[in-house]
Order: sequence, then structure tokens, then C-alpha cells
Amino acid sequence: MLERDGSLDSQAEFLKKAVDMLVAATPPVGSPISEWRSGFERMCATFDVPLDAHIEQIDEDGVHGLAITAHGASSDRLIMHLHSGGYVMGSSGAYRNFACRLSEATGATVFLADYRLAPEHPYPAAVEDALAAFRWCTRRQDASRTIISGDSAGGGLAIATLLALRDAQAEAPAAGIAISPLLDLSGEGDSMRTNANSDPLIDRTMVVEMGKVYISDIDPHEHPLASPLWGKHHDLPPLFLTASASEVLKDDVVRLAASVRGAGGRVTVSLPKGMIHIWTLFPFLREAANSLTLIGNFAKECWNSRRI
Repeated sequence: MLERDGSLDSQAEFLKKAVDMLVAATPPVGSPISEWRSGFERMCATFDVPLDAHIEQIDEDGVHGLAITAHGASSDRLIMHLHSGGYVMGSSGAYRNFACRLSEATGATVFLADYRLAPEHPYPAAVEDALAAFRWCTRRQDASRTIISGDSAGGGLAIATLLALRDAQAEAPAAGIAISPLLDLSGEGDSMRTNANSDPLIDRTMVVEMGKVYISDIDPHEHPLASPLWGKHHDLPPLFLTASASEVLKDDVVRLAASVRGAGGRVTVSLPKGMIHIWTLFPFLREAANSLTLIGNFAKECWNSRRI
């Protein structure tokens, strides 16, 4: 049996296992979206869900998803997490294992919010659904006890939601968290080139072409709720941004962090070396646990500072 700490196998082999799983789940270019979706769901279904986790199906006022509380976590704090999938695939069901680990790390309930997917529901459907989900969260929990989180496309959607809440002068959550966020659908970060040979999963063509399924022919530079890197970044809550130092999306994090700091905001950045895109999804990776520990510490600090 393989151990996460690498005692019976090396972390390099665990990393290869994660890459192999993602490659096996990904159909050939040009395959129907249904095959991309089913492959991702099958892969995530191999991750065990703890029997002692409390899982609540949510279907209220047009908001759908799963509220998951790990054993020992509290329901008086809430993280709304938006799943990955390039805006075309992914689901709350696929993220149950991840949500259990995020709940354990933060000591909070995690609400996995489903949102409408492209191409059936192009931009701005996902943003509308994320805003509706956050409004649902604030009916269940005070905004100051809530954090918005997401990974990959969901990470971009999390930042877009924060921009939309600010612009609407709505009460902000305590913080925002983005893991390997897809923030620039134009794919213009330097790491698209410099990390092209070290990222086994994503390249600029995938970012731009999958982005077009979501936004069609609109210019991402002119629609910050689709490409939040190109928005204004003042008056945002504290942010935790993380990406692998080896992935092509690294500079999405680096550029957003610089803009937030330039606007007077607070941002924490983590760039672990040698990881793959959304490494936190894979429970057998040691760095997934390390990153969730950092996220948990950040979340608790933000909640405690708001309480004070």
C-alpha cells in the first residue's frame, strides 16, 4: 500500500501517478464535452470520502451544491468553494474528497457550489451562479465568517465574484483563496512560455481555446468578470494565492498579487516547486497536505482578525 509520506514510494512517483490520472481522464482533442466531463468525474470518484463527514445536499432558491463538514470541524464558519474544470466540466460531487480535506484544514464547513457550465451556459452564467451561491451562504452565515475559495477556473471565478461583490457594494467575505487560478483567458503571462516545458497538463492553446468555449469571441481584457486579472484590484479582502512554480498559470498569480499590493491590498502568495496544476485535488500528494495546512492557517487568521 502506498503511503502519502513516501515511505513506500517516492513523491516523484506519486506526482507521476497524479499526472497519469489526469492524462487518462482527458479525451483526445475534439472529443465531445460529455467525454471530458465523464472522464473527470470518474477520476475524482476514485478519491475516498470519509464515512464520518457530514454531507448535506443543497437545493434552495436556484442554488445547488453540497455542504460538507469534516469530523471535528465547526458549522459556524463557512468556505464557499468553486470547483475546477475550465468552465466546461466539474461538479460538487467530484470535489467531495477535497472538501473534506479543506474542511479539516480550516475547521469550517465547505459549501461546494455548483454553477452552470459552458457551452450550454456561457459567460456570465457562472458568475451569476457564484453570486447567487454567496448570497445563499450569507443567509446561512454572516459574511465575516465566510470565505470564497476556488481552484483553476473556479479560482478565477472566486476572484471574479470578489470583484462583483465589491462593485455592487455588497458586504465582503473575510477572505479569498485561489489555487492555480485561471485569471487571464488571453493567456499572456510570461510563464505560458517559460514553463511550457515543465507543465505536463496545460498550455496556452488549451487556456485560450477552452476559454473561448466559455466567453466566445469577447475580448477578455474588457471583461474582468471573465478574466479577473484585467480588473481593478482595490478594496478586496485578504487573499491567499497559490500556484505551482512549474505550471503555466504561475504568472496569473504573480501578476494578480502585484496588482493587489499596488492597490494597497493584502495578499499571501505560495509557489511550491515541482507540483502540477491543482495538485491539492490529489489526496496522496504530500504537498497537497502542506498547501492545505497553509490555507487553513490563513483562513483561521483572517476569521480571528475579523472577530477582533
